[in-house]
Amino acid sequence: MMAVETQAQYNTSYMMSEEHQYMSPEDEWDRDLLLDPAWEKQQRKTFTAWCNSHLRKAGTQIENIEDDFRNGLKLMLLLEVISGERLPKPDKGKMRFHKIANVNKALDFICSKGVKLVSIGAEEIVDGNTKMTLGMIWTIILRFAIQDISVEETSAKEGLLLWCQRKTAPYRNVNVQNFHISWKDGLALCALIHRHRPDLIDYSKLRKDDPIGNLNTAFEVAEKYLDIPKMLDAEDIVNTPKPDEKAIMTYVSCFYHAFAGAEQAETAANRICKVLAVNQENEKLMEEYEKLASELLEWIRKTIPWLENRMAEQQMRAMQQKLEDFRDYRRIHKPPRVQEKCQLEINFNTLQTKLRLSNRPAFMPSEGKMVSDIANAWKGLEQVEKGYEEWLLTEIRRLERLDHLAEKFKQKCSLHQSWTSGKEELLSMKDYESASLMEIRALMRKHEAFESDLAAHQDRVEQIAAIAQELNELDYHDASSVNARCQGICDQWDNLGTLTQKRRDSLERVEKLWETIDQLYLEFAKRAAPFNNWMDGAMEDLQDMFIVHSTEEIHSLITAHDQFKATLPEADKERMATMGIQSEIVKIAQTYGIKLSGVNPYTNLSPQDITNKWEAVKHLVPLRDQMLQEEVARQQANERLRRQFAAQANIIGPWIQTKMEEIGHVSVDIAGSLEEQMNNLKQYEQNIINYKCNIDKLEGDHQLSQESLIFDNKHTNYTMEHIRVGWEQLLTTIARTINEVENQILTRDAKGISQEQLNEFRASFNHFDRKRNGMMDPDDFRACLISMGYDLGEVEFARIMTLVDSNNTGVVTFQAFIDFMTRETAETDTADQVMASFKILASDKAYITVDELRRELPAEQAEYCISRMTRYIGADGPAGALDYISFSSALYGESDL
Repeated sequence: MMAVETQAQYNTSYMMSEEHQYMSPEDEWDRDLLLDPAWEKQQRKTFTAWCNSHLRKAGTQIENIEDDFRNGLKLMLLLEVISGERLPKPDKGKMRFHKIANVNKALDFICSKGVKLVSIGAEEIVDGNTKMTLGMIWTIILRFAIQDISVEETSAKEGLLLWCQRKTAPYRNVNVQNFHISWKDGLALCALIHRHRPDLIDYSKLRKDDPIGNLNTAFEVAEKYLDIPKMLDAEDIVNTPKPDEKAIMTYVSCFYHAFAGAEQAETAANRICKVLAVNQENEKLMEEYEKLASELLEWIRKTIPWLENRMAEQQMRAMQQKLEDFRDYRRIHKPPRVQEKCQLEINFNTLQTKLRLSNRPAFMPSEGKMVSDIANAWKGLEQVEKGYEEWLLTEIRRLERLDHLAEKFKQKCSLHQSWTSGKEELLSMKDYESASLMEIRALMRKHEAFESDLAAHQDRVEQIAAIAQELNELDYHDASSVNARCQGICDQWDNLGTLTQKRRDSLERVEKLWETIDQLYLEFAKRAAPFNNWMDGAMEDLQDMFIVHSTEEIHSLITAHDQFKATLPEADKERMATMGIQSEIVKIAQTYGIKLSGVNPYTNLSPQDITNKWEAVKHLVPLRDQMLQEEVARQQANERLRRQFAAQANIIGPWIQTKMEEIGHVSVDIAGSLEEQMNNLKQYEQNIINYKCNIDKLEGDHQLSQESLIFDNKHTNYTMEHIRVGWEQLLTTIARTINEVENQILTRDAKGISQEQLNEFRASFNHFDRKRNGMMDPDDFRACLISMGYDLGEVEFARIMTLVDSNNTGVVTFQAFIDFMTRETAETDTADQVMASFKILASDKAYITVDELRRELPAEQAEYCISRMTRYIGADGPAGALDYISFSSALYGESDL
C-alpha cells in the first residue's frame, strides 16, 4: 500500500510539472491569431457537446457556447459538476457587473487549480468573444479531462497519445502519431472501441477507403453503448486537410475515461511481463554460467595432466623446448582463463544478487560447478603448475651439470689412456735378463721413476671414478658407456699396479748382480718425471672446462690462475736445473770422451720433450687468460640483467601492494556515494590496466635472465612468480571490489535505500570489522546487531546467521549485511501479487485461456507462459484452459497452492 501511495505522489508531482510544461504559451490556446473557420466550427461543436455531457448531470445544457456562458451561471455549474466541489454563491443580478463577478468567480476557481490563464478576462466572456470563450473551455478540458491522464511515465497530451498508440498497435492500417490527420479515416477510433469492446464492432469488415462510414460507425457506437456524445461531424473531419487537434483530443479523452477500468488489466499485464522478463534474464544468466564453468573446468582437466608429466628429456634442447612451452602457457594460454574465472565469479555474484532482489530462490549450479569447486580446481592447477616450473629448472640444471661432467670425464679419460698406452707391454718386458750392469741399474732407476709417475696418476684415476659415480647419481642417459669405460680404466689401473710390483720384484732380485749406474741419468730422470707431471697437470688445468654462475666465482678462478702464473718463474728455474743435468751429462761425456747412446736409460723423456711441453704450457696461459676474460664479460652481462630485473621488480612489487591497500581503503570508505566509489574503482582499474606494460617489460627481462641460465638474484626478494601472483590477485581484487559496489548499487536502487542509510550501514559495519578485512566474525556481527537495537536470543541469532552466511563460511560480508538490513522491509513482487495479476487478466476465473494470454501480453511473454503453464484440471474450465496459480507459485520456488 505504501508503494501505491508513493507512486501516486510521484505521478501527481510529475503531472504538475507536465501541466506547467503543457500550459506554456506555445502549446496553449493561440490568442494572437484568428481561428481557422473549419477549426472554429469543429471546436464549437466538440466543446459544446463536451460541456453538455457534464451539464446533463445537473439537468441542463447549453445551445450556443459563446452566449450561454455570458452570465457565468452555467459556467460555474459546469465547474462544480466536473470538479465535484462547491464554488462561491453566484450573484443573482442581471446587470453587467453581476455577470462579470460570476465569470470572475469561475476564472478564480480555475486559477486555484494551478491553471495559468493568459489574456482571458471576464469582460471578454461576458461580451461573447468566441475566440476567448473557446480558449477558456479548452483550458478547462485540459485541466479536468486530459491533465490527469497518466500512462507509464508520461501524462497529459503525451500520456493520452501513448495510450492510444499502445491500444491500437495490433490493428492494421492504424498508425497514431498525432491528434489530427491520424484520425481522419476513422479506423483509429474503431480500433479503440474494438480493443476494449470487440462485441460492438466487427473490425475486419472496415475499409480504409470509407472514412466517413468508419467515423459515423465509431460516433454511433460510442453514443449508443459508451455514453459518449457525438462531438464531431464525419464530413468536417474528412474534408478538412488537418482536423482541429483540440477537438480530436477532447473527443478521444472521453474514450480514455470511458475505458479507464480496462487500465487495471493493462497494469496487471505489465506486472506479469516484468516478472517474466526477470525470470527469462535469470535463466539466460544461469545457462551462461553453466557453459563458462564447464569450459573452464574442462580446460583445467586437460591442462593438469600436461603439468603433472614429469618425464625428463635426455637432451638439453628438448628440456629448453619444454621450458619455452611452459612460458607460452603462462604468457598466452593462462591469462585469458584467469579473466574467465574472474568473470565467472562476477556473473555468479550478480546472478545471486538479482535473484535475491527479485525474491527468487538462490541459483544452485550443477554438481561440481560451484564457485568453490572451480576455485579448488584452480588451486590444484596452480599447485601443479608451481611444481612443474621448479621441476623444469631443476632438470635443466641437472642436464647442464651432466654435459659438463661428461665432457670432463671424456677429457680425463683420454689423457689417462694416452698416458697408459703401452705401459702394460713395457712392464711385461724381460729386457733385464740380457742387460748389462749399467743397463740393469738403468732399468731399476727407470722403474722407480715409473712408479713415481704411476703414483702421480693415482689422483687422476680417482677423479675419473668420482666423475663416473656423480654421472650415475645424476641419471646420465649414457651412463652405461661411462661405466664401461671407467671399469676398463680401473681394471687396467689394477693390472698396472700388479705388473709394476712384479717388475720391481724382478729387478730387486738381480740388483745385487749389478754395479752402480750413472747418477746423472738417474737424477735427470727423477727431476724430469715430476716436472713433466707438473706440466701435464698444468696443461690439463689450463684446458680444463669450467662453469660459474657469478662474478665472484669467475674472479676466484682468475685469482687461482694468477697464482699459477706466479709459479711459472720457479717452474722455469726447475726446467733450467733439469736441463742443466743433461748439459752436465754431455759435458762429462765430452770431457772424458764417453760415447753416449743418445737415450737416457732411466726415462723416455728427452730434453726436447721437456722443451716442447714447456712451450705448450706458455702457449696455453694466454689462451686461458682470454677464456677467463670472456667469462668475466658474460658474468658481468648476467649481473646487469640481475640488476635490471631487480630495479623493476623492487618498484612493481611495492606498487602492487600499495594498490591492493588503496583498493581496500576505497571499498570501506563512506565519505562519498556508491557512484563516486565506483568511479574511483574504475579509475584504479584503468590505472592498473595501463600499468600492464611494466609487467610485460619485466616478463621480457625475466625471459632474458632464464635464457642466460640465471636462476638466482641477490638484489631483490621478488621473483617473477611473486609478481605474477600479485598481479593476478590485484586484477581479481579490483574486479571483485567493483562487482561488490555494483551489487550494492543494485540493492540500493531496488530496495529504495538512501545514501545516508548506506553510509550508516557502512559505518556500523566498519566499526565492528575489527580485522579491517571487509568481513565480521559471528561475535562481532551479534554485537553490531545489538548496537542497532536488535533483541537477540540464540535461536533468533542462529536464524539470522543462516540468512547472512548460507554457506557456513564463518564470516559475514558487507553485501550480506546490507541484504539482511533491507530484506524484511523491502517490497518486491511476490507469488500472490503475480497470481492476483493473472486473475485480473482471467476476469476472476481460476484458469486462463491461450487467447486471453495472447491478447493481453506481448507475443514473447505470452508464448513463454503458454509453454510453461500446466493444463487446468478443474471441471469448470474449457478445453485448453491453463493453470496460472501453480505457474505463479513455481516462479518463486513455492509449492503449488
